[in-house]
Amino acid sequence: MNNKLSKKQSSPIILFHSVSLADRILFAKHLAIMTKSGMPIVESVSIIQRQVRGPYFAKILLTVKADLENGQPLSSSLEKFKSAFGDLFINIIRIGESSGTLVENLEHLALELKKNEQLHSKIKSALVYPVIILLATLGISGLLVFLVLPKIIPVLTSLGVTLPLTTRLLIAFTAGLHTHLILIIIISLFVILLVTFLFRIRAIKNAYQYGVLLLPIAGPISLDYEMALFARTLAFLLQSGIKIIEALSITAQIMPTIPHKEALITLTERVKQGEPMYTFLEQHPRIFASTLSRMIEVGERTGNLSPNLFYLADFYESELDELVNNLTSILEPVMLLVMGGIVAFVALSIITPIYQVTQAIH
Repeated sequence: MNNKLSKKQSSPIILFHSVSLADRILFAKHLAIMTKSGMPIVESVSIIQRQVRGPYFAKILLTVKADLENGQPLSSSLEKFKSAFGDLFINIIRIGESSGTLVENLEHLALELKKNEQLHSKIKSALVYPVIILLATLGISGLLVFLVLPKIIPVLTSLGVTLPLTTRLLIAFTAGLHTHLILIIIISLFVILLVTFLFRIRAIKNAYQYGVLLLPIAGPISLDYEMALFARTLAFLLQSGIKIIEALSITAQIMPTIPHKEALITLTERVKQGEPMYTFLEQHPRIFASTLSRMIEVGERTGNLSPNLFYLADFYESELDELVNNLTSILEPVMLLVMGGIVAFVALSIITPIYQVTQAIH
């Protein structure tokens, strides 16, 4: 009966919902604390299930609890929800169960997932301020075009003077926007849908992600993020006792971009054949930084691969911090200049003809 229930519950969850990174971190952390205190794992999962706010994660844990009561290992139950938890999460728990270090592995897992979350946050934080400025610019522009200018333009056109170029451009733009507003909305929606469809095509998405790596500012940020994620994940897996082939395979699955994912899949096959990692990485300098391949070479030659990878993760995270800070410092004045330029153009277009009239009267 429970097995039937598990199958019924797991299917819709896997297809339509996922577990957030924050939920996975809390689950690993709370489970480690409760298990460490001597509480049975079934009871621990039951308590966490009652505390979870998300209904879909709560349903997953309800199924996991039923599986544990039927004698299944935690990793086997979580594997039913691989799309929600991911290979990294499940394999670390499986190693902990087989080696008797489940508590330690859960603690390390929570810590590493937290670092991955911080890595994501660094990228998002760099975009918050520019997005706010962009939305403010669009809001002010919309306010002017749809509320202010329709009342002012009839006054400007009735002044009986030759309007300056900026004013004529503003009038033409506003009139065109009002006349073709529905058409503009339809075209915009079509473009959004087309881009969304095209990005579902693997070859196009791959080409785009590879192209981003070649861009002057976005490229180094994307590469440092990928290198930090790759190094930290692989180091953590190796430190947890997972063999290099399996560790590379798991790391490949969690990489967010297709070029790195496919490269690591190929690297896994090369390592199976006895080839050192660094020789393959050196052959792909566009997607794997030279510092990474050199440090991995030192790690493979000296037997200190895991410590070197942790060092690389810290190194690329610090590089990412610096790049993100530089990007923010560049984008802030640019966005302010764009916003100020739009407001100045509108103000100049309105004030100039009024000034011409007052000069003519005097």
